[in-house]
Amino acid sequence: MLRSCLRHCPRATVRSVSCPRCLHHEPPRIHLARQQTSLSPSFLQIRGLQTSTTGPEEHVPLRKQLKQGAKALKAQKRERREQEEASRQKWELTVGVEIHAQLNTETKLFSRAPTLPSGLPNTNVALFDLAFPGSQPEFQAATLLPALRAAIALNCDIQPVSRFDRKHYFYHDQPAGYQITQYYEPFARNGYLDLFTHDGIAPEDGDRVRIGIKQIQLEQDTAKSQEYPPSTQLLDFNRVSHPLIEIITMPQIHNPATAAAFVRKVQAILQSCNAVTTGMEAGGLRADVNVSVRLRGDGSGAHQYGGIGGLGQRTEIKNLSSFKAVEDAIIAEKNRQITVLESGGVIEGETRGWTIGSTETRRLRGKEGEVDYRYMPDPDIPPLLIGEDLVSALSDNLPTGPDALIDMLVGQYGLPIEDAKPLIELDDGARLEYYQDVVDILRDLQQDLDAEAQTSLGRVAGNWVLHELGGLLTKADVAWDAEIVTAESLAALIDQLQRKRITGATAKKVLAMLFEGERRPILQLLEEENLILRPLSREEYIALAEAAIELNPKMVEQIRSKNQLGKLGWFVGQMMRMGEKGRVEAQKADSILRELILGSSQ
Repeated sequence: MLRSCLRHCPRATVRSVSCPRCLHHEPPRIHLARQQTSLSPSFLQIRGLQTSTTGPEEHVPLRKQLKQGAKALKAQKRERREQEEASRQKWELTVGVEIHAQLNTETKLFSRAPTLPSGLPNTNVALFDLAFPGSQPEFQAATLLPALRAAIALNCDIQPVSRFDRKHYFYHDQPAGYQITQYYEPFARNGYLDLFTHDGIAPEDGDRVRIGIKQIQLEQDTAKSQEYPPSTQLLDFNRVSHPLIEIITMPQIHNPATAAAFVRKVQAILQSCNAVTTGMEAGGLRADVNVSVRLRGDGSGAHQYGGIGGLGQRTEIKNLSSFKAVEDAIIAEKNRQITVLESGGVIEGETRGWTIGSTETRRLRGKEGEVDYRYMPDPDIPPLLIGEDLVSALSDNLPTGPDALIDMLVGQYGLPIEDAKPLIELDDGARLEYYQDVVDILRDLQQDLDAEAQTSLGRVAGNWVLHELGGLLTKADVAWDAEIVTAESLAALIDQLQRKRITGATAKKVLAMLFEGERRPILQLLEEENLILRPLSREEYIALAEAAIELNPKMVEQIRSKNQLGKLGWFVGQMMRMGEKGRVEAQKADSILRELILGSSQ
C-alpha cells in the first residue's frame, strides 16, 4: 500500500496524510519526503559511524559523524601507505633516461627544407624527407653547432670522428623504413650532470648527485601523425628529418623525483646555451624512461645496461611530455613491477605507455633490441669530422650555465637560493637581465650610502622583481615585458624606499600605478601625489599603540601570558589603519608595541 502511494505521489512529504489518486490514508509517520537523504546502517558501518542500537544513545550531529568517518578513512589510507612503503624498502629502483630534443636550426638534418613551423601540413619538405626514390641525404653542417653547444654544456667529450647508422623499423611515420641516427659512434660521449637540492632531487639522494651521460647522438625526427578513430591516420611530413639530439644517461637514477629534476635541468641547460628553442611545454623535448627494480643490496640481477650489471629486467616508457609525467610514470611502473615480483611473477622486457592523470602504465608492445633494429652504417653519409678549433671556439663563447649563474646570484648579489633559481628559469633569462639592470642602476643611485646598505641591494631588488612586480603580472595574467615597469622606474622607487622617504605600503601603491601605465618620473609622482613620508614622532606612535591596545585587551593578555608574539603583527596593522595613510612605519610601530606590551625596547 505504501509503495503504491509513493509511486502515485512523488511529492509526498512528512506532512502528507493522504493520496488523492488512490485515496489511501496513512499516518504522517509512514510518508517520507522523496527529496530527503538518509544514511543507511550499512553506510555508517562501513565508515565506522554506526552507534549502538541498545540502551540510551547520545545524539551525534551528522556533520560530526562525517568528520569522524573522514578521519578514520584517512588513518586507514595512511596505514596502508606506510605498509606499502615498508614493503618497498626491500626494493631498489634504477632508472635511465633518454631525452630527445629538437635543435635550434634553420634547415633539416639531411635536406635544405626549412624547420620553421608552418600552418599547412606537408609544405616544408624535400624529396629526401619523403624517401623519394633516388634522393640522397645532404648533411647540413650548420645543424652540428647547437648540438655541439649542448654536448659541451653537458660536460661531454667531443669525438673527432663520428658516423651515422640506419635504425630499421617499419612504421608509417618513417617513410624510408629506417631512421638515421648515431648508435655505434656518436659525436659526444662520457658526459655528466650534477644535481643539487635546489634542483628538486629526492632527499634520499643527499645534497648532490652526479648522473653520468653515456652519449649524445644526432638523429632525424619522424613525421607527425594524427589519429582519427576508428581507422584513419593522417601524416604531416614537415617534421621529418628535423635535427634531434638524443641524450642517453647511465642507469644511475634511483628516485622518481631525481629523474624529473634531471630532465628539468637538462632542458634549462639546452635553453641557456641556445641549443633548442622550445621545451617540453611546446613539444620540443620528449623523454623516455627505462625502469627496473631489484632487491636492495642484491647485485645478482641477470641484466646489464650501460656497463652496470646486476640489474632487474627493464621496461621502457615512451614519449613523456612533462616533468610531472616523468615522475608519475616512474612511480606507477615501479609499483607495478614490485607487485608482479612479490606475487611470484616475472617482468617482461616491453615498451609501455603513460597517460597524464593515470595511475598505471599500459603495455604497448614487446621491447625491441639491437637485433630487431638491424643497425648498420649508412652508406650514403660520410664520417663526420669535428676539429678541436671548433670545439674550443664554441666552449669559449658558451653562455654561463645555470649552476654558475646561481653561484653568482647567491655570492655576488646576496640572493637566497629560493629567489636565484626562478630568476634564471623565468622568461628564458629575460627576467634575470631585467633584475641585473635594476641592481646596476640602484648601485649608481646609492653610491653615497654605506657598505651595509650596498650589500642588501641585490636581495631587496630580487624581492621587488620576483614577488611584488611578479605578483602584479600573475594577478593580471600578463606575459613578461620589461617595458611595463622599466628598470629605471623600479630602481628609482626602491631607492626612495631604501632612503626611508616612503613606506613599504606607499612603494607598493606606486608600483601598482606604474604597472597600470603611470609614466611620470618617480620623484615627480611622489611630490605631486603627496606621497613622501612625513615621519611620526615617538609620541604619535605611542598614542596610536595605546589606542589599539585599549580596544583589544584580551589579545594583549594572550601575548603577555602565552608569549604569542605573532599577534604583534596584527596590532601593527591596526596602527597603520588608524594612523594617517603612508606615515606609519611597520618597524617603528612594532618596536613601540613591544615596549608597551612586553616592557621591551627591542
